Amino acid sequence: MVRNHCGVWARTMVVAVLALSGGLIGISVQAKAQAPAAVLQTVTLTALPAQGRDMMALIEKGGPFKYDKDGTVFGNREKFLPARQRGYYREYTVRTPGESSRGARRIVCGGQQPRAPDACFYTDDHYASFRQIVQ
Repeated sequence: MVRNHCGVWARTMVVAVLALSGGLIGISVQAKAQAPAAVLQTVTLTALPAQGRDMMALIEKGGPFKYDKDGTVFGNREKFLPARQRGYYREYTVRTPGESSRGARRIVCGGQQPRAPDACFYTDDHYASFRQIVQ
């Protein structure tokens, strides 16, 4: 009798643990599926600093660019920008008056044609945040 009672108890516990586990997994999957995608703030082209507007014009012309890194592939390692294949994004320096180095300001554009990008993004804090450039 005791043995049978323990077997029923053990089966009941296994069923309870499985049910609870399934519920928790279901909750985490559901929560993950409902999590909002990161929404980038925007900045208008006219609201960019003058050097940013100048760089956008240079991007459309295809250069010439002052820094060797301008126009090189941006890896999006921070994953703040929408996920795309490697080589989709390119970075450009936005000159900072009085700064002797490249500074922290950049424009990152994505697309198959660098002179006609699908989208461009501005950062003034060296990739810690981005705003999508809109007209």
